[in-house]
Amino acid sequence: LCVPAVPVLFKQALESTGVEEGKSVSLRCELTKADATVVWKKGEATLQASAKYEMKQKGTVAELVIHNAEPEDA
Repeated sequence: LCVPAVPVLFKQALESTGVEEGKSVSLRCELTKADATVVWKKGEATLQASAKYEMKQKGTVAELVIHNAEPEDA
């Protein structure tokens, strides 16, 4: 018996969010499959966890927290 893999889709996509310069902002999306691999990108560049970028994932919700936001983070 061969069961095809079910693709992971967005149940809730990212929404545009504003934040004051120097503050933290949280970007969240919800997926159709728990613990799916999520890669956060800015343009073509893949973001890596650091003091500035914090990635969290619990079940179907993936979150990116940007600390000390700057205009370049738009």
